[in-house]
Amino acid sequence: MPDYENDLSQLVYELNNSVPTTKSQSGFALDTRSSIDGYLAQADEQNASDILFVAGAPATLRINGVLTPASGKPLAPEDIRYLLLPLLTDAQAKELETARALDLCFVSNTARFRANIHYQRGTLAASLRLLPAQIPTLDSLNLPPILAQLTERRQGLILLTGPTGCGKTSTMAALIDHINTRRSDHIITIEDPIEYQHSNRNSIVEQIEVGHDTPGFAQAVRAVLRQNPDVILIGEMRDTETMAAALTAAETGHLVFSSLHTNDAAQTMIRLLDSFPASNQNQIRQQLSLALLAVIAQQLVPSIDQATRYPALEIMIATTAVRNLIRTGQDHQIRSQISTGYTDGMSTMDQSLATLVRSRRISQETAFAHCYHPDELRALLNHVPAR
Repeated sequence: MPDYENDLSQLVYELNNSVPTTKSQSGFALDTRSSIDGYLAQADEQNASDILFVAGAPATLRINGVLTPASGKPLAPEDIRYLLLPLLTDAQAKELETARALDLCFVSNTARFRANIHYQRGTLAASLRLLPAQIPTLDSLNLPPILAQLTERRQGLILLTGPTGCGKTSTMAALIDHINTRRSDHIITIEDPIEYQHSNRNSIVEQIEVGHDTPGFAQAVRAVLRQNPDVILIGEMRDTETMAAALTAAETGHLVFSSLHTNDAAQTMIRLLDSFPASNQNQIRQQLSLALLAVIAQQLVPSIDQATRYPALEIMIATTAVRNLIRTGQDHQIRSQISTGYTDGMSTMDQSLATLVRSRRISQETAFAHCYHPDELRALLNHVPAR
């Protein structure tokens, strides 16, 4: 067998110019293109969000957050190689060989997918995310009305936070689509990679892909400020330079959306500030207190019947009181302000989970498994004020 790590580009070329039928070590005839299409079609039919390909295990679907083996036997390393490499161009194959990991989007016969192909234990592996062809609406995602109200603002920074797979990208796509259908704006998104494809409706939408249209987020944000945008979406703030550029954009008359991997508003403040040198943090506090509009921390929580998942949200709106807490460094008081800010559209994660339990969308057990403060959630469910 050839050394596929050294001859990856040649193998990609051969696979892309033929459709071989190979007897794999897992014991079944493997037609490379039809096999990958079969897995993708199965994922689409079963409303899976993700597909995992790892040597030694069968292809695995994530359905409503739960891993479920797809049909078929465990995959051998060469099975995965023949499944994945036809998806790559020569340039992508070289990048994978050099960086040992690659992000890309591709289109199958049934849907669009985002993929991360990487190495583990010396063999190829991949995680594929199914991207619905239709952009979700705020209503279809069961998101509260306050999010639609935020899209009416003309200037400021809105942050979507939460762990990987919590629905941040879908929420941001729904927010952009809401603006696209109701406002006549110039919208520019910077993404890695582009997941949801927005058509021009009432607005003009440009979508810039990192690695294809621009070398990085920070460079793209700086350039975007000279492209006459009204609304800017930055897929993820990965470094200090991007964070600084996003704050500048929000301060200079633009509505800016972005995301971070943090669990709540207070943690988001700490993460943002700690990204900057200590000598700059007071200045950043001042900028945040003026530019920030909202922090929305999200989880996806399984329904009682496990048939779907509902968003549980902590929502912090930058009211005058919240801005003062940020400016004066009282981050530990932010959660208390959120818990009493219902009339401003705010809610803590525990309040959101309690609402889902009362509406019989999720079980109490599920709520406690996803809460951050069990005593407070218990008090909310028992209608007893938390001490």
